Amino acid sequence: MFRHAVVRTPGRNFSLGLTTANLGSPEFGLILEQHDAYVRTLRSLGLEVIVLDAEPAYPDAYFVEDTAVVTPNVAVITNPGAPSRRGEEKTIEPVLARFRKTARIAPPATVEGGDVLMAGNHFFIGISERTNSEGARQLGRVLEEHGHTWTTVQVGDGLHLKSSVNFLGRDTLLITESLAGHRAFRNFKKVVLDRGEDYAANTLWINDSLLTPAGFPGARRKLSALGLPLFELNVSEVRKMDGGLTCLSLRF
Repeated sequence: MFRHAVVRTPGRNFSLGLTTANLGSPEFGLILEQHDAYVRTLRSLGLEVIVLDAEPAYPDAYFVEDTAVVTPNVAVITNPGAPSRRGEEKTIEPVLARFRKTARIAPPATVEGGDVLMAGNHFFIGISERTNSEGARQLGRVLEEHGHTWTTVQVGDGLHLKSSVNFLGRDTLLITESLAGHRAFRNFKKVVLDRGEDYAANTLWINDSLLTPAGFPGARRKLSALGLPLFELNVSEVRKMDGGLTCLSLRF
């Protein structure tokens, strides 16, 4: 069960962050409204939410998930793969150190939390443009030292691994059609998204409730069939910046 979440308020210059989405210009007022709704939802699920101030020097810093990997036993502070994001992790470490023993990823290794999926005691580590093989090895060693297992997965579509697959509890994955046949996931039950709804793969499972992006009726129908409380959230401005629901918090 998750008890805490760390989030960071988007800064006024958030639109200067990295993106390949080509979905139009994001609006500062609207992302603040959407971020506030996200925080309220986390609190409604019983989480203590730690809200950090914006980091003007780092437009992408509100995507806090990329700065750490938090397990029940350790918080691993990452070394982001995007050069412009290196430094975001420095203000995250003292916050997490209040709750967990910490470890660090050392250069030239890179890891971003969006590439790391926790499914029970097992971790899938995506190898992507942001997380390299050395990063996966370093993270894997720390995970093993703390009683966890891990597997690497080559990321094809999407920025991060969790752009395409997320854990829904009960040995079940929400996954895109292109990744559904991957042998790494063969022992899991799968909810496979319809074509054209891949963005909905970035759905967040918290305390047997699901947070999913609004606007994907096929995903809503399939997730509703699981019988878990379902919250649809508008993340249009986050999507314009290549982000999703999992990116906006660290849960533990």
